[in-house]
Amino acid sequence: MHATSTVHAADGAAPTSVPPISDSKTFSRAFADIKTGFAAKELWGHLGWQDIKQRYRRSVIGPFWITISQGVIALGLGLLYSQLFNLPTATFLPYISTGFIIWGFISGCLSEGMETFISNEGLIKQLPAPLSVYVLRTVWRQTLMLAHNLIVYVIVVAIFFTSLDQPYAMSGACVEGALCHPGLGWYSLSAIPGILVLALNAGWVTLLLGIISTRYRDIPQVINSLIQLLFYMTPIVWPIDQLMAGGARDGVSWALPYVYGNPLFHFIQIVRAPLIGQAVSINSWFVVLGITVVGWGLALVAMRNYRSRVSYWV
Repeated sequence: MHATSTVHAADGAAPTSVPPISDSKTFSRAFADIKTGFAAKELWGHLGWQDIKQRYRRSVIGPFWITISQGVIALGLGLLYSQLFNLPTATFLPYISTGFIIWGFISGCLSEGMETFISNEGLIKQLPAPLSVYVLRTVWRQTLMLAHNLIVYVIVVAIFFTSLDQPYAMSGACVEGALCHPGLGWYSLSAIPGILVLALNAGWVTLLLGIISTRYRDIPQVINSLIQLLFYMTPIVWPIDQLMAGGARDGVSWALPYVYGNPLFHFIQIVRAPLIGQAVSINSWFVVLGITVVGWGLALVAMRNYRSRVSYWV
């Protein structure tokens, strides 16, 4: 809306019109966009589900190919790296499988989040919908893929449940000097709020990177190049236990501060650790919640300043 006013000059002079003040760059408009987007759940929910169906149209088992491909990758790399690291398959395969599942969600939100508005160019120009609808469409699509991939986790844990439902070490039995984990228990349900927080962060990442990448088309190329590097820097296929005291590679324990300084480690840990019966450090939750607050603050600022320009940039 625009506010107009008239200023009357002294001595009976003709009134002077004051330029209208636009409220398009306000936080209220940004919040209204997000609120309206959430209210249109039937729209973004349908679009996200159609994306999955379209990808596997004319396929016999459809979206379950996501599960099969994830299972094959986890099984192959799990068997390979368990031999390379000299770790028992019963504890390492659940570790690497869960890590791959969570990483798939994170990397998917990063890579597809940058293309959110670019890939929806036709809808943005023709459909008068809030920008947050396209953000929610991307996050919902990735969440559906995560749900399919969690089937792999259920199967793996069912197979190796007897090795995970009691205190264990990644190297095998809990012996003196080894880092022992408590095993599966009721606290494993803390993975549920972990997944919710992960999805909440996927929202601001998709919104912020989507706006930036729409304006600067080189950004997706840069970030896609970094995703592969971040994969190897994050303990997904290698267990952090080996760097700690008593581990097979405790000689390089100097790298631990760099691992703890990697925010992706904490995002993965708050979900993976409870799912495989490991304790989550409270520091990981502090890091994740801090990033959530800062990230949404930056996303809202970008939304306030550039929301109206996205349709011209696509």
